Amino acid sequence: MIRTSKILCAASVLALSHVLPMAVAQSAPAAATSAKPVYKDASAPVEARVDDLLSRMTLDEKIAQITTVWTDKVKIFDDRMQIDPAKLVAQYPNGLGHFTRPSDGKGSFSPRVAPGRNPRQTVALVNALQKWAMTQTRLGIPILFHEEGLHGYAAVGATSFPQSIAMASSFDTDMLRDVNSVIAREIRVRGVPMVLSPVVDIARDPRWGRIEETYGEDPYLVGEMGVAAVEGLQGVGRSRDLPAGKVFATLKHLTGHGQPESGTNVGPAPVSERELRENFFPPFEQVVKRTGIEAVMASYNEIDGVPSHANRWLLENVLREEWGFRGAVVSDYSAVDQLMSIHHIAGTLEEAAIRALDAGVDADLPEGLSYATLGKLVREGKVSEDKVNLATRRMLELKFRAGLFENPYADGAKAEAITNNAEARALALKSAQRSITLLKNDGMLPLKPEGTIAVIGPSAAVARLGGYYGQPPHTVSILDGIKAKVGAKAKIVFAQGVKITENDDWWEDKVVKSDPVENRKLIAQAVEAAKGVDRIVLTLGDTEQSSREGWADNHLGDRPSLDLVGEQQQLFDALKALGKPITVVLINGRPASTVTVSEQANAILEGWYLGEQGGNAVADVLFGDVNPGGKLPVTVPRSVGQLPMFYNAKPSARRGYLFDTTDPLYPFGFGLSYTTFDLSAPRLAATSIGTGGKTTVSVDVRNSGARAGDEVVQLYIRDKVSSVTRPVKELKGFQRITLKPGEMRTVSFTISPESLQMWDADMHRVVEPGDFEIMTGNSSVALKSATLTVTP
Repeated sequence: MIRTSKILCAASVLALSHVLPMAVAQSAPAAATSAKPVYKDASAPVEARVDDLLSRMTLDEKIAQITTVWTDKVKIFDDRMQIDPAKLVAQYPNGLGHFTRPSDGKGSFSPRVAPGRNPRQTVALVNALQKWAMTQTRLGIPILFHEEGLHGYAAVGATSFPQSIAMASSFDTDMLRDVNSVIAREIRVRGVPMVLSPVVDIARDPRWGRIEETYGEDPYLVGEMGVAAVEGLQGVGRSRDLPAGKVFATLKHLTGHGQPESGTNVGPAPVSERELRENFFPPFEQVVKRTGIEAVMASYNEIDGVPSHANRWLLENVLREEWGFRGAVVSDYSAVDQLMSIHHIAGTLEEAAIRALDAGVDADLPEGLSYATLGKLVREGKVSEDKVNLATRRMLELKFRAGLFENPYADGAKAEAITNNAEARALALKSAQRSITLLKNDGMLPLKPEGTIAVIGPSAAVARLGGYYGQPPHTVSILDGIKAKVGAKAKIVFAQGVKITENDDWWEDKVVKSDPVENRKLIAQAVEAAKGVDRIVLTLGDTEQSSREGWADNHLGDRPSLDLVGEQQQLFDALKALGKPITVVLINGRPASTVTVSEQANAILEGWYLGEQGGNAVADVLFGDVNPGGKLPVTVPRSVGQLPMFYNAKPSARRGYLFDTTDPLYPFGFGLSYTTFDLSAPRLAATSIGTGGKTTVSVDVRNSGARAGDEVVQLYIRDKVSSVTRPVKELKGFQRITLKPGEMRTVSFTISPESLQMWDADMHRVVEPGDFEIMTGNSSVALKSATLTVTP
């Protein structure tokens, strides 16, 4: 185990103030002298400040602003892991533009191997580096820091919320906005103004290990959740200036990433322009047009032979010209280098840099290896300095809009006090409760806290957090949550049952499935433990290793099967043979083809990864203190042979199979409750409108059961006859409501031209006259309909 890194002490900070101003390798461009340069005048417009600063910068200083440092950060520390001022000056004579993950530990990507810096230590490092940048570099340009924050700040002590696919199951944009607001403040308080989140790829292949990072398969749902996430991180509205306590979101990954060939990460996206515009583009477009998003990350994959990091049509014509994006495009980690190493459209790093810069990539993350060659390329006349200036301008704008030139420093005491506080922990519990989806219940749930209950399974005694996990100070397993819930009212028996992988560290490269022989012994122990119990709660699913991002040939995460890994099915079969009632809790990163489990279990909860409070949330749902109201954000196939499977298919898809069905195991938008709801047929305020008109559709919802509960009312639309093929249905609205027993409420949606529009044969966005089927219900298959006529 590598010892936790020590951080800069006060003496080292003081030492920085005595470092002589660095020597610049080449003369700076001539600039008018003044007592206060425009770029240091906070009252001046950002554009003028950038103009002034650019005019004073050398070429090498500009290159420093569009490159970054990650693994090389160790070169600026001494043997005690404190900043060495001499090393800092020698390593970065032209300043340091961008710094990757200041909360990292030393010597390993895995926080379990190198636990990283706590809030005070991270602030100490950030402040020391900013002091050097502001006072000891020639122009005093602050450093831009970024961190990971997909479902919580991936750092020591931070709050861990449910994974993205779980939060999508809530169908609750307000909750997601609140979650991301907490993520933002826990990151910004450490002096970091940028986070690489959210992911708004639509996920249309569950073999792909990154499906956990997404908000599901549907463009509308992903777009609405993406907008809410960005509003939580940056603030509501389209202001480009970053408020206090907020961070710049980074919208990723543009695009096609969520349906890779063969389901393998980084694989080609075999999609047409129509597929892009109808399905993959909309979430990105919604965020760009409705929020103040300032950073977009290009995707690893290629589209029609052109990798996204070299795709000028994608990054310039569509993103900037069509959608009006004004911020910076940053690379995915090492993706510019991969134009050479994986895609082979460049023979050298220099050629990769030329292709990416020309396509509109402004910053080379996380190491800057390719863009470090740009100075040489400009001097050789192979790259125009104007292109470097444009990229530098966009990265500098982030720093000005974040207020770093005025206040780049953070407060360690405040960071410690605000991180994972009581409010954050309460929100972690609430978000987990609202993310849980009830897939089956024959009346077994809610459980009574009595008798003897066996809690069994590979995820029963551990809180699985999912990819890009942080290190919260306390986590609650399902076993712990159940024990705390029932107290002395019931006897709890535990057995592991099986082990899925030998290790469960998402960051570690090697993945080894557990020994079947040892698992059979564990199964026998579980059966013995369960013989005398009244009921069984069984956890099945994934570890963080069996479903994850496969970012390298030696770090894989995609699978060709959707079956449960290892001997989990055998564990279920052995317990089922006891004749005991079984509730299965799925803790997983991808949809699992649990056909037999779905047929034979008495009740099934889908939890995905539920964060630090997941155990308490599951216990709340199991024993009825919380009525589950989640819905599936993806279609769950019966087998891998049905892929691709998503609800918004074209009319010619899925004619049928010999000896099997085209029906999914569970449809998109599906989820049960401990109560029942009656939904009326949709009522249209106007049954006929023009192509530019609007109308309202209303649905009456009544809780017809005996418990208060949540229902998600969903609106789908189908163009009955169109000039090009259209999906059989498309989600165009949703609303989660809470009703008491017997309570009735009317839910209304506005149908606008945007709800009805399509891309015609000439790739123009139009609303075609004709009849549209307006469908409402509580899943993509339980729907009632009305007809809307659109006239010319």
